[in-house]
Amino acid sequence: MNLHKFLTIALLLASAFNGLAQYKVSGTITSDTKKVLNNVKVFDGNGGEITTSNTKGTYSFSTDKRSMELIFYVDNYQFVEKKIMLKEGNNILNVTMNAFSENLSEVVIKSQRRKAFELGRLKDVEQTAIYAGKKTEVVLVNQATVNLASNNARQIYSQVVGLNIFENDDAGLQLNIGGRGLDPNRTSNFNTRQNGYDISADVLGYPESYYSPPAEAIQEIQIVRGAASLQYGTQFGGLVNFVLKKPNPNKPFEIVTRNTIGSNNLFTNFTSVSGTSSKLSYLAYYNYKRGDGFRPNSEFESKNAFFHVGYDFNSKTKVEAELTYLHYLAQQAGGLTDDMFNEDPYQSNRARNWFEVDWLLYNFKLSHAFSENTNFTFNFFGLNASRKAIGFRTNRVSQEDVGGVRDLITGDFNNFGFEARLLNKYNIFDKKATFLIGTKFYKADNTSIQGPGTDGNDANFSVALDRFPNYTNQSNYNNPNLNIAVFGENIFYVNDKLSITPGFRVEYIKTESDGFVKRINLDGAGNVIFNETINSSDRNVRSFVLLGLGASYKPSSKFELYGNVSQNYRSVTFSDVNIINPSFQIASDLGDEKGFTADLGVRGNINRIVSYDAGVFGLFYNDRIGLMQKALDDGRVVQERRNAGDARILGVESLLDFNLKKLFNISNDFDFNYFINTSFIQSEYVRSEIPGLINNKVEFVPDLNLKTGVRFGYKNFSSNIQYTYLSEQFTDTSNSVDGGLSGVNGLIPAYDVLDFSSSFKYKYFKLEAGINNVLNNSYFTRRATGYPGPGIIPSAPRTYYVTLEFKI
Repeated sequence: MNLHKFLTIALLLASAFNGLAQYKVSGTITSDTKKVLNNVKVFDGNGGEITTSNTKGTYSFSTDKRSMELIFYVDNYQFVEKKIMLKEGNNILNVTMNAFSENLSEVVIKSQRRKAFELGRLKDVEQTAIYAGKKTEVVLVNQATVNLASNNARQIYSQVVGLNIFENDDAGLQLNIGGRGLDPNRTSNFNTRQNGYDISADVLGYPESYYSPPAEAIQEIQIVRGAASLQYGTQFGGLVNFVLKKPNPNKPFEIVTRNTIGSNNLFTNFTSVSGTSSKLSYLAYYNYKRGDGFRPNSEFESKNAFFHVGYDFNSKTKVEAELTYLHYLAQQAGGLTDDMFNEDPYQSNRARNWFEVDWLLYNFKLSHAFSENTNFTFNFFGLNASRKAIGFRTNRVSQEDVGGVRDLITGDFNNFGFEARLLNKYNIFDKKATFLIGTKFYKADNTSIQGPGTDGNDANFSVALDRFPNYTNQSNYNNPNLNIAVFGENIFYVNDKLSITPGFRVEYIKTESDGFVKRINLDGAGNVIFNETINSSDRNVRSFVLLGLGASYKPSSKFELYGNVSQNYRSVTFSDVNIINPSFQIASDLGDEKGFTADLGVRGNINRIVSYDAGVFGLFYNDRIGLMQKALDDGRVVQERRNAGDARILGVESLLDFNLKKLFNISNDFDFNYFINTSFIQSEYVRSEIPGLINNKVEFVPDLNLKTGVRFGYKNFSSNIQYTYLSEQFTDTSNSVDGGLSGVNGLIPAYDVLDFSSSFKYKYFKLEAGINNVLNNSYFTRRATGYPGPGIIPSAPRTYYVTLEFKI
């Protein structure tokens, strides 16, 4: 998209809109024993979270409202509600919170902890980030009654509009989410972060997220759509940030342990310890999973450990350090053809395919407030990781595996970087404004090796080149990457209702590749008739500027009109093209993808009765990469991965959540909510040099994406029933229907799923139980081009789980 077209759209969006803080509220929060309480959350009774108290127990915020209903909440203390009329200047409101006594009713505890809605939104400014005018969604995981032990993404993300999810297993070993026509594979079209720092293999060279934290450890999941490209990267999807639970701020020691059993010999354990003593806080957890899987040849074992420590030097300066380790080994049952799926969707003819992941993440964070209006954060982060895959993976997936050499692919990822941010609130022409400037440095050194593996059945990832020197799929590459970026945004408050937020991101990207690939041809007797080693050393440097503009109009706390437009970019990486895949070949002129996204919507919260977010979006994707059929000179037809053309994706998205308890004035003993989440999308290729492609539908875009459900609770019991429906979608640019011998391309038929979850709490114990896919429907959400296929990957049949939690 040229700059003139971008600015024209931005100005039109800004003109579609026609807040300033006038009052300040501050105070100190203490317990009934005069102990100062930190990390107390302050909520607007008609909205979301406003602020939290610091280590000295003090809090402050500014608002344009004349009167407010404030709610103060922290674990182990009774919540406090305060109504306040505000005057010009500073309004002092000190609060005393009473600790729970041992004989206090569990009903009281439960009712004060349950929020009216399970989906929140980010504030205009959060520490050193700006979200004004952006489409933001916050999944309040700790409020949800869902299958947390298995990371059931269909339930966890049920109120995030338009998400498309690959469902590979019944244990949640990997998260695969996309949306708006973006490939869900390993969430690679989002910038994925944990507590604000990168966790994917390589943001540029290999953006797949093999690791995602266990849902039992997550406090909330922040999702910002395409406009996040300015602050968090260039990607079309936006940001997914997993915010883990914090150390208990008011107890020196707390332990939580959860044990789960389920279908197919599933067993999981999650145990965490945390606490705060004076200026020091800590949290550590361990998560273990094992099971047999719902198909033959799909056993798994996963081990995940995490440690966090924080130290508050004073109310202005804090340092934090985190370490995460994950190891899992999974047997992969392989993919199916359409005929195989129709015959028996849970069969497997692959017994020698294995996958292993080792992930070590580390992060150091410094937070400093130079003043009440100026905040600074610095993150230094790094990753040392590997992924290994071995197996028999011919693209004729119905072919029996009779033994012999297996295909081995290994990847090592070593990267580090830092991100610094400075946010300042200031006045311009007697109007308030907020400015953010930041920079990111990222350096990665990755290796990718493919060759002959062992011929056994076990998970042996050793190279067997000495035994099979003439194996046809051999390559070895080093892929160093360097990324330097500078980004900035500024909120200009035109008046007390309207704000405009322009932004920019300057990118410098250098990707390199040095290595070789072997071309070996064999005759029918297995003799070598051609053997060539092709050495290559490539270097690709590019720099560019991304621009964006957002706007927000808030005439009241119940209504906001918002919109934004932002440029996006996805670079082709050498790691994309170095692997030899039997399912497709790579075009020699594969190039980068460019485009932009735009959102326009309304959102709000009406008296805590209805929470709503509805809008339209456009994703304009130029030089989109996709799979298509190509005829060769010898008459053969192969699949080729190449730049297909320009795609246009337009949609209407909406989420309505009704608090029926408040609407019908039901007793406080009850919880009663109904939500409906819908996405209607139209997509097509609008430009292409490939005959017959124009007007074809874009891959991974169901016309209708519907999720709806009811949450009901009584006293210490809560339950959730959810229905999911997705219409059919294509997986390749040619819109093929039948996957043929490989099962790789073709239609993903429409499917629907019903889930039920429940929980009951008594004193220190909590019992959870549920059934996923209650109707036992046979369906699939994915046709894999490589591991864990190739071919159709079935989704899980009916499964159950039972969890017992103990917390002191």
